Amino acid sequence: MRRRTLLLGLAGAAGAGGLAACTAGTTPPSPPPPGTSAPAVSSAASATPSASAAPILGSTAASSLTPRPVTAPYVPAPGAAPAQAYPLGRRVLSLSRGDRALPTTVHYPAAGTAPATPAPVDDAPSAPGRFPLVLFSHGLTSYPEGYAALLARWAQAGFVVAAPKYPHTSYGAERLDPSDIVNQPADASFVLDTLLAPGHPVAALVDPARVAAAGHSAGGITTVGLFSARRDERLKAGVVFAGTDFQGTPFTGPSAALLFVHGRRDTTVTHRAGHTVFQAVPWSRAMLSVTEGGHVTQGADFEASTSASTEFLRWALYGDAAARARIPEAAAKGGVATFENQL
Repeated sequence: MRRRTLLLGLAGAAGAGGLAACTAGTTPPSPPPPGTSAPAVSSAASATPSASAAPILGSTAASSLTPRPVTAPYVPAPGAAPAQAYPLGRRVLSLSRGDRALPTTVHYPAAGTAPATPAPVDDAPSAPGRFPLVLFSHGLTSYPEGYAALLARWAQAGFVVAAPKYPHTSYGAERLDPSDIVNQPADASFVLDTLLAPGHPVAALVDPARVAAAGHSAGGITTVGLFSARRDERLKAGVVFAGTDFQGTPFTGPSAALLFVHGRRDTTVTHRAGHTVFQAVPWSRAMLSVTEGGHVTQGADFEASTSASTEFLRWALYGDAAARARIPEAAAKGGVATFENQL
């Protein structure tokens, strides 16, 4: 396959976002039949939300949250992130919260030496030790596989990354319901409950004191909810890609660190909607604004976003001060974005 790195979104009537990357050595999911709204994998596509999805996703109005100064900075326990890149392991778990099916793909650091072009190996032996856990939420009418390259980069850097497929907002959902986003923070917390439970196979890989949440678009809204309306106090950090808030609930609970990544030309979830939420965070916060980026971005935008978020997680979850110092440099890759740093 021609070598390329793309940050791709979603085409279609309900499309508010899949964040996918296609790189050498990876195989994208099969594209859907023409006219459906699964993540694009071969070329950038514009995301056009339906009328019913637009108010939920923040396309026309910013959040009602009030801007606040940073009054409770987040200070992680000092430590050091792994210096090496890991091979990739992958497990697919069948989880359910009552009648809400939540099949979850887990990427994790595997034992051995990372190959030049890593591909995940199902059920590979894990690397020794315990690693921070990142819960990732997909966008509306997307699915975890559409974000494989991003999640793989985090796993290679020393994180266990769990990505559930939500029952009523994912591609192929029997009953698509954008308003069901309001239930997804509880789903995400349930997945954390399950994976961190003593005796669960994934629990043996994870340090339960180092947990973060991340998500794109509707998944970004889900992530914001985990720090506000449905605060999960296990979370130390969050990464919000093209997300906003739709309940107006202030951030609560112990201090955490949040990184927002948003295209200034995003017409699905406006940059203003995301920036208003960024300004309402009372803890350590930063925002990477991609100058020419929309809800669908590509090339250097992907590299800057992925590199900055990786260094951010290394600092927030490993307590790596050197990684914190590298965040602005990572955000400046390709000269495609500006960076507001209040970490």
